[in-house]
Amino acid sequence: MKLLKFILSASLSVAVFYCFNNQIGAIPPIGKFLNPAEGIWQNEQDDFDVTDVKIEGLSDKVTVHYDEHLIPHIFAQNNLDLYKAQGYVTAKNRLWQMEFQTHAAAGRLSEIIGEIALNYDREQRRKGLGFGAENGLDKIKEDPESLASLQAYSDGVNSYIKQLKPKDYPVEYKLLNYSPEPWSVEKTMYLLMYMTDMLCGRDTDLEYTNALRKLGKERFDFLYPDFFEVNDPVIPKETDWSFIDTPITEVPQSELPLDTITEVMAKPHPNNGSNNWAVGPEKSYSGNPILANDPHLGLNLPSIWYIMQLATPEHNSFGATLPGALGVISGFNNHIAWGETNATRDVKDWYKIEFQDESRTKYKHGDTWKDTSVRVEEIKIKGRETFLDSVIYTHHGPVSYDQNFKGNGKKKVGYAMKWTGHIGHDFTRLFLDLNSGKNYDDYLKALSNHVAPAQNFVFASTEGDIALWIQGLFPNKWKGQGKFLLDGSNPDHDWQSFIPRKYNAHTKNPERGFVSSANQHPVDVSYSFYVFNDGYEAYRNRVINDFFRSKETFTIQDFKDLQNNNFNLKASELLPYMLENTDTSSLSDEEKKLFNMVQDWDFNSNIDQTAPSIWDAWWRILFDLTWDHTKIEDGNTVRTFTYHTINLLKNYPDDDLMDIVDTPEKKETSHDLFLISFKEAAKTLTDWKAENGDYNWANYKQPYVGHLLQALPAFSRFNIPIGGDRNTVNASDVNHGPSWRMIVEMSSPPKALGIYPGGQSGNPGSKFYDNFIDDWAAGNYLNLNFIQDQNNTDGIIVTQNLTP
Repeated sequence: MKLLKFILSASLSVAVFYCFNNQIGAIPPIGKFLNPAEGIWQNEQDDFDVTDVKIEGLSDKVTVHYDEHLIPHIFAQNNLDLYKAQGYVTAKNRLWQMEFQTHAAAGRLSEIIGEIALNYDREQRRKGLGFGAENGLDKIKEDPESLASLQAYSDGVNSYIKQLKPKDYPVEYKLLNYSPEPWSVEKTMYLLMYMTDMLCGRDTDLEYTNALRKLGKERFDFLYPDFFEVNDPVIPKETDWSFIDTPITEVPQSELPLDTITEVMAKPHPNNGSNNWAVGPEKSYSGNPILANDPHLGLNLPSIWYIMQLATPEHNSFGATLPGALGVISGFNNHIAWGETNATRDVKDWYKIEFQDESRTKYKHGDTWKDTSVRVEEIKIKGRETFLDSVIYTHHGPVSYDQNFKGNGKKKVGYAMKWTGHIGHDFTRLFLDLNSGKNYDDYLKALSNHVAPAQNFVFASTEGDIALWIQGLFPNKWKGQGKFLLDGSNPDHDWQSFIPRKYNAHTKNPERGFVSSANQHPVDVSYSFYVFNDGYEAYRNRVINDFFRSKETFTIQDFKDLQNNNFNLKASELLPYMLENTDTSSLSDEEKKLFNMVQDWDFNSNIDQTAPSIWDAWWRILFDLTWDHTKIEDGNTVRTFTYHTINLLKNYPDDDLMDIVDTPEKKETSHDLFLISFKEAAKTLTDWKAENGDYNWANYKQPYVGHLLQALPAFSRFNIPIGGDRNTVNASDVNHGPSWRMIVEMSSPPKALGIYPGGQSGNPGSKFYDNFIDDWAAGNYLNLNFIQDQNNTDGIIVTQNLTP
C-alpha cells in the first residue's frame, strides 16, 4: 500500500509539474504564466515611470513628452530620427497588437493559436496579401527616402524589443506562450495590405453570378440597380464633367460565364466605412475652415489607432497613427488637415480560369496557352506538421478558388482574383507627404500615386481651401464589367486601361461651401466612367449634407453634435409606411403595447428609448423574411441594398419578392410581411426581456469593445452606453463604429479635438488601456495639446530623452 501511495503521489507530482511547465491545448503553461518573476504579475506598471534610453543609430537626441492621456509628443531633429522614435514609442505601448495584426495579415495565426486558424490562414494566402506586400515593397525600393524611413521605423521597434526580457513581454505573449520576433519592413507592408484588404470593398461578383443565373438579366437589374432614385453623391451633382476627354471602354461582344460558386471566402465587415466633411471659411463661425473625420471600423482593444505628435524643425503633425506604420494617418499639421473615408469602389474582379490539363501548368488566354506560376505557401501550425498549400498564379492574379480550396472540386477550372491591391505602390510616400504638406498642391502631390485602398480624402488648409478627392487606381471598365464572373480566357474581359488620375472624381472649394463623404455613391449618372454600385450608403450622407444646407455658419459644437447624431433616417422613411399598412386587428394586448411605443418614436436611436429596439428587431426580421426565399441550393446569392429593399417594400408591395413560397395557398404582399414580422419581433423582444430585463436601446444593443483575442472577455469592455446604429451618423453598432473622432479648426496654429474607444496603452493592466471609452460613448472629446515648441511643457506629465 505504501508503494502504491508513493507511485500515485509521484505520478501526481509529475503531472502537476508537466501541466505547470507545458501548454495543454489552448491553455498556456500555468507555472510560467503565474511565475512571480516572469509571469502576468510583471505586467503591472506605472506608465509614467520612464527613463532616458540610448537607441542605436540615432543621429541626435529625440525628446518625447507624455501628456496626461499618455499621448507622446515626439520632437526630433530629422525625419529618420523621428520615425525611429515613432517605432520605438509605438512598440513600447502596442507591441503585441502590432505583431498579432501582421501575423493575421500574413496568414500566420496558426503558428501561435493552432490548427483552428488554418482555414483563415489559407484564405489570407490565397487572397495574395503576401504577393501584394512584396509588390509594394519592390515599388518602395525605388524611393530611397521612403525605404529609409520605413527601415528607421523598423529599427526603432527592434530597439525596444531588444530591451525586453521575458518578464517584460506583453501579457498576450504569456497567455499564448510565444515570444516577439524582430520587426521588419516586410511586417509594415503586411499591415498595410491588411488594411487594404479590410477596406477594399465587398466584392459580390460570384454571388451576383449565381443570382443572375437564377433570375435572368431583366429581373436582376430590377433588384440590383446601379443607381438609387435618391442620390446625394460625394461630388456635388452640379459638377461639370465635360473636361474629361478619355472615353469609357466599349462593351465587348461576348458572353459571361455563369458558373456556380457554392462557398466564398470571408468578406470585410459590411459596415466598414466612415464619415468626413469640411466647411470653408464662409460657413465657419470663425472664418477658419473646419474639418472632421470619423472612420467606422471594428472596435477592439487595443484600439486600431494610437494618437501621437510627430515633429521636426521642418514639419509638425498630430493625429491618429496606425501601430506598425509610420506617420499620421488621420490628422493635421500647422498648415493642412486630412482624413479618409472608404470609397467602396469595385477594384476586385473574378475570372474563370480554364487550365489545359490537370497539371494546371498552362491556362487559356485568347488563342494561346499561357504558363502559370506556383507559390507554395508554408503554413506552420503550432503542435502540428507544416501545411503546404500550392497557389496557382495567372496574369490576372492568384487562383484563389480551385480543386483544393472551395472550387467545387473542378480539376481543370479555377477562379482567379484581379485586384488593385496587388499592384505595387508606395503607400509610405502618401503619408510622408501629407504629414509635411503645406497647401492644396502638396495634398494633390501626396495623393497622386495612391493606388489602394480607394479612399475619399478630405482636405482643409489654413489658406482657406477645402477639397475632397476620390483617389485610387480605378480600372476604366466597360458598363457592367466586374459585376459578375468574367471569362479569364477572353482578352476583352481583361482590364483594358485605367482612368487617368486627373479624371478621378473630385471637388475643390465648391459653391455650396462644404465637402463631405459617408460611403455613398461617389457621383451621379453624368460622370463619364462606369461606377458599379457595390453597396453604397444612402442615409448618413443625406443627414450630413442636409445639416450643412440647413444654415449659414457652423461651430465646433455643431461638428460635435453631428458626429454624435443618432437620427435614424432609414427608420423615418419606412416605419410610418409600415405602421400605416400593418393590420393591427389580430395583435394581442402586449403586441399593441409595443406597436404604440414604436408609433410614438421620434426616430432618434438614443440609449434610454425602447422604440429603437422594437424598430431594430422588426426591421431585421422583415429584411430576412423579404429576401429569404432568394437563396438557391447550389450557391450563395446576395440580398440587395437596404435603400432599394425599402423602395421595393413601399412602391412594389405586390412584387413576387414579397411572396412566401412556403405558403402556396396565398400570395403575400409587403403589408402581410409587416404583420408577420412584427409578431415575430414582439415575441423576440418578450423572450429577450424575460431573460435580460429592460430592452431599452442600450441594454438591447449591448455594445462592446472586445479584445483582439475574442476569447479574453476579461480584457474587453461590455455594455457601453452609446446610442446610434449602423445607419445613423453616429454609426455605433454592436462592436463596430466610430473608431476615431477628430475635429480640427484651421487656425494658426490649428486647434483640434479627438477621441477613440480605447486607450493609449496596450497593457490590460494599465489605467490607460480603455480610459477613453466612457468619454467616447458620452460624446466627449480630448483637447489635443498641439505643442509648437518642444521646450513648452505645459500639460506634460513626464519627458523621456532618446539618445544616440
